[in-house]
This record gives sequence, C-alpha cells and structure tokens, in this order.
Amino acid sequence: MSKVKVGLVQMSCVAEKQPNLEKAIKEVRNAAAKGAQIVCLQELFTSLYFCDVEDYENFKLAESIPGPSTTALSEVAKELNVVIVASLFEKRAEGLYHNTTAVIDADGEYLGKYRKMHIPDDPGYYEKFYFTPGDLGYKVFQTKFAKIGVLICWDQWYPEASRITALMGAEIMFYPTAIGWASAQDEETNKEQYDAWQTIQRSHAVANGVHVVSVNRVGYEQEGAMKFWGGSFVANPHGKLMYLATHDKEETTVVEIDTQTSDHYRTHWPFLRDRRIDSYQPITKRYLDGD
Repeated sequence: MSKVKVGLVQMSCVAEKQPNLEKAIKEVRNAAAKGAQIVCLQELFTSLYFCDVEDYENFKLAESIPGPSTTALSEVAKELNVVIVASLFEKRAEGLYHNTTAVIDADGEYLGKYRKMHIPDDPGYYEKFYFTPGDLGYKVFQTKFAKIGVLICWDQWYPEASRITALMGAEIMFYPTAIGWASAQDEETNKEQYDAWQTIQRSHAVANGVHVVSVNRVGYEQEGAMKFWGGSFVANPHGKLMYLATHDKEETTVVEIDTQTSDHYRTHWPFLRDRRIDSYQPITKRYLDGD
C-alpha cells in the first residue's frame, strides 16, 4: 500500500486529563470518518502544556505506557481500523519520567514507544525539570498502512534525528509538537519564529525524501501569556506544503499522501545516495575546537 490517508488533530486543551482524552478520541473518530488511516495527536495532548512552570504537582499527570490512555486508544484504534500516534507523559518508575509517544496499530496492538531525545530548557519550556532524555534511540514502527518514524517537538530542530529515522526506513515522519508565541511578542518576531519552525521540518522532508507530518497544539494557555501557534502541516518529499492549518483554530484534517513518490524524488534528486558517509565522523563531537 503506497497511498495513505493521514489525519492531523490540532486542538486546544484544558487542565483536566479526562476531557482532553475524550476530546482526542472524538477527533480520532472524526478523522476516521473522513477516511484517515493514521491519526497523529499533538504533543502531550491529555493536558495543558505544564512545562511552563517547575511544579512537583505536575508529575501527577504522568502515567505508565502502556497504561490507561493507551488502553482507551487501543480500543478505538481497533474499532475504527486506524493507527494512532499518541504523545503522553510517561511515568517509567518512581522519580523517572519521559516525554513519550506511543504507537498503536489499526488492530489495537500497542507497537511500542519513542522517548523524546532532545529536551529543551527555555523560559516557559522547562522540560528538563520533568523529562529524562530518551534512551530507546530513534525508532520506526511498521504499521498496517506504512512504516512510520516518530520524533517529538524539540527533536524537530535536529537534522541528525530525522536522518537516522529516515535511514531506518521511515516512509513518513511524524512530529507531535507543542510550540507557541509569547502573547506580548511582536508580529515580526512571531512570523520569523514560525517560519524557522516550518522551514527546518520541510528541510527534513527534502534531505531525506520522505513526507513530514507536523501536528501542533493551538489556543491560549498560561493565563493568556502563551498562544500556541497551531500551523500544523504536511510536506511532501520535496518540501512542498500539501496542507497548512490556521494559527488560531482547532482543526481535524485528512491528507492523502503517496509514500511511493519517495522513490521518484530520491532518484531524481539523489541526496540520500550522494552522502559522503566516510567524511561524517566529526559529527559525533560536541564542537571541533581540538578539545
């Protein structure tokens, strides 16, 4: 199967977990009704983006994976015959937490998880307080409809992560994400930041010859101080936008992509073939200053 219908759920969230889960399930159903075969939810969709503060109470939002949310989503996946990509706050053990995405196949089988590798620590994004860096490495998942790679939010800035995921055979790369603007920020800065975010991910599509699906949250949080910028999109293997969401509305959209086009783009623009892998050893260094 080369043609796959991908569903993107761009939504706003509330403080309580259960309403968010129920809302996400409703939108998975909505996407499936539109023909979606793989549905991707945004980063940490069961809660508000809690990493704006360092608060020990927020650890109570975490759960095991597999766990309650994956159980509920597995039932829906099986009923609707859809693959679900679900980003969750994972409690691995007492005092050990990850930012993790679970992948559930169309028969309801839990295929496994990817733990976010790159963890930010910026004003309003204090993720290192909550999340241990991933230790599963980069992952691909053979689903009923396609072999997919999953990366999470801050991973999106790193071409190394997308390259490795593509080299493992990912036909589509999914990025659940949660990123926005400070409400007091000027429009020129807003545009520059969003353009950088979209451009780097479109470049991953071009460099690797694969479709990229990026799903972001939307809406005001942090008592209005943060506007999550939505703008979810799908890019083809040449970086062309096949779909672009708004910055201020909830949207559930289905886009049909043809994974077989990767062969065409990789053949005519053979960036993957022409890599000088013998020259890349220095990339494992922090910085090339002799130390």
